[in-house]
Parts: sequence; structure tokens; C-alpha cells
Amino acid sequence: MKINEVEQQTGIAKNNIRFYEDQGLLKPSRSSNGYRDYSSDDIEALRQIKLLRKLDIPLEEIKRLLLGGLTLEDCLKRHLIILERRAKNLDTVTAFCKRLLAEDTELGMLSVEQLLTEMGNMEEGGTRFMDFKNKDKRTKKRGALVGAFLIIFFMALFIGIVLWGAFTSPAFPLAAVLVLLAGPVLVIASIIYVLRERFKEIEGGELYEASKY
Repeated sequence: MKINEVEQQTGIAKNNIRFYEDQGLLKPSRSSNGYRDYSSDDIEALRQIKLLRKLDIPLEEIKRLLLGGLTLEDCLKRHLIILERRAKNLDTVTAFCKRLLAEDTELGMLSVEQLLTEMGNMEEGGTRFMDFKNKDKRTKKRGALVGAFLIIFFMALFIGIVLWGAFTSPAFPLAAVLVLLAGPVLVIASIIYVLRERFKEIEGGELYEASKY
């Protein structure tokens, strides 16, 4: 069965199906022409993944379940503990918001510093508010680009020096020039490849909508 048919039968996006394969949750066979050939067992596994993801069970846990390293009972018991903690945390944050609402005031009239201090104390006690320190995709890409640019810049500078030396010194052997250039060129090609893979990694993972699976 081809991936388009699998997508139609399961309602799981093709990108997610491939992602689950990359994560080792799914291992379809290959036909003689090299294309993936999905079986009824693969369809069932994908439906199981969809069910568990809708319950917000992490992929690592799902993988252990599918590989037989974890029972459904143990998985659900541990997940219930996490959900109960989240519920308790959400109740605390909800109560905090209701308290601010009950004060019936404008933002400029709030004792923001005092509230932030109180929230910090609550976080030390285990409450979790929104963590805005997580980097978004754009920031991650920018960091990868900066690192790649610096390496490529120095490699290009080295190439420029070698070429300048070759042109200003006609006696410089061509073979030596090629040998000296081979290293930096390979480094640049490798950096470009790694950068491309890093971008795929940043953009990869489950699709936002499908992450509810």
C-alpha cells in the first residue's frame, strides 16, 4: 500500500507518517522498486499512534509500547500522574488570573513587580507559568546560519589566499593548488549539507495540527 492510501485510511499527514518512520515507530517494507509498501499491520500501528498522541502520550513512550518495552497499563498510570500535575498547575494559574480579574483594574495600575515576585515564588514551589525563553524556529535558524557563515567565511578566505598565491607566483605547482583547495571546498560543502539537514530538523517533527495525534 502506498503512502497516499495510508494517509487517506488513517487521516495522518504524510509528513507525520515519514516522521514516525524516522523515529523508529514504523518500519514498512520496501517493494522491488524501492518504494515503501505499507501493510495492514502498519495501518494498525499508525492508528495506535494516533490514539496515543491524542491522549498526549510522548513519542518515546509510544515507541516503547510498540516495541514491547512498556505495557499499556504502566504507560497510562505514569501518564495519569503527569496529567494530574498539569491539572493542578492549571488550577493554580486559573486562580491567579481570576484574582487579577477580581481586582478590576487596568494593566498600568497593577503592582507588576510584586506580582512577578509572587509568581517566581510560586514557580519555586512547582507551579509552571508560560516559558517564553524557548527559542522559536527563526532564532534557531539564525544561530545555525551564523555558525555556518563563520566557518564558510574563513574557508573562503583561505581559498582566496591560496588563489592569490598561485596567481602571483607562476612557479606554484597546479597540483599543490588543487590539493590545498580540496580541503576547504570539502569543508564548505559539508557545512552546507549539515546546515540543510539542521534546517530540516528545525522544520521537522510532527506537524502542528497533527501533533495532537
